[in-house]
Amino acid sequence: MNPAELAKNVLAGDRRSVARAISMVEDGANDLPALSEALYPHTGKAYTVGLTGSPGVGKSSLAEQLVRAARAREQTVAVLAIDPTSPFTGGALLGDRLRMQAHATDSGVFIRSMATRGHLGGMALAAPEALRILDASGKDLVIVETVGVGQAEVEVATATDTTMVVVAPGWGDYVQVAKAGILEIADVFVVNKADRGGAEDAVRELRNMLRMGPMAEWTPPIVKTSTVNGEGADDLWDAIERHRKHQESAGSLGEKRRRRIVEEVKSMVAFRLRERTAVLLKDEPDGLVERLEARTLDPYQAAEELLRTLGPGALP
Repeated sequence: MNPAELAKNVLAGDRRSVARAISMVEDGANDLPALSEALYPHTGKAYTVGLTGSPGVGKSSLAEQLVRAARAREQTVAVLAIDPTSPFTGGALLGDRLRMQAHATDSGVFIRSMATRGHLGGMALAAPEALRILDASGKDLVIVETVGVGQAEVEVATATDTTMVVVAPGWGDYVQVAKAGILEIADVFVVNKADRGGAEDAVRELRNMLRMGPMAEWTPPIVKTSTVNGEGADDLWDAIERHRKHQESAGSLGEKRRRRIVEEVKSMVAFRLRERTAVLLKDEPDGLVERLEARTLDPYQAAEELLRTLGPGALP
């Protein structure tokens, strides 16, 4: 199927075509630019929510609750479960699929697991492309779930309109989460597994942390949820809606999306330049590496030489 035909089917909401297009993103297919050109004018309508936090806090179960909340409000929804690190998981995170079985026959729900695999530039570039495909397919809400708390997860989660950070009572991984910078990216905090003891302690810790932070126009709300008894699902939905309305009224949603796409383009250009530079250095033009080693050329001069060699039109 050529990119134009595939794009037409994606725009029509054909599930097989959407899945195929996301596979192209994972594999870094040569037809991706043509597919992007066809789909991009039809994007920008879906609202995106990032779901991140340490393994075991219940992100997948929480995503399932959000799917239920969206469908109860007659919104179509997609879930993208992302593994930015492992090349072995492919597209089959069994746990996620099992939890989402209740929605398997619902045409208004699309669920997909995704790994980096062959995509050049890694998840920082792959995830936004996959999001645009789901957006173009007509979904009202796209939920992005990451598997951990590393730098890649921060990048993926912040590629969304609202970022939710999920913790659980007795979160002994506080230091790990703080080091990863996850706490600073939260628009909404979720204390999941609130049916267990220690939930109020977790809420208190988060409130104290927020008090010590800088003043901001938006203070992240803290929502207690339990996927066991359904507690807090509506409160969580309301928190997302409040954040959305706050951004829309302040004009920050459009600015956030604009900044995001500019950063993505810059990343694409930087990645291609790195690739071309690596090829040039392999050939050692004009003995550049030897001159660096001999200290007759400094790194700044070397960089200028390489840029001149690349010249206008150097990018493929």
